[in-house]
Amino acid sequence: MKMHEVTYPDAIPFDGYGPGFFRLAGKVHEGDLLVTASSVSAWGGYDDAAAVLAISEDIDVVLVGTGQDMAHIPASFRETLEDAGIGVETMATASACRTYNILLAEGRRVAAAVLAL
Repeated sequence: MKMHEVTYPDAIPFDGYGPGFFRLAGKVHEGDLLVTASSVSAWGGYDDAAAVLAISEDIDVVLVGTGQDMAHIPASFRETLEDAGIGVETMATASACRTYNILLAEGRRVAAAVLAL
């Protein structure tokens, strides 16, 4: 098997995560985050659909990291995003970080809205 190192030119990948923090492109960020290929910002959780809507022209799907375990997200949050044409995929935060990196490497228009562990 031939292995290739994945690089993210001009994009911001997750490098790691832990209790209360995420490391993106070598920089540590604390708390819940909204991440795209070009930006990292604080995210107000499920009450902050407006932050995701503000980037809707740059993304096709948002991966919602629900914390340590996968959990249901509020229906109103999902409906607001889907009504704006944004696909919503829900998973545990660790899975959302890994999936985001894979989709980012494929050149997909993806965002991650993740709750800290």
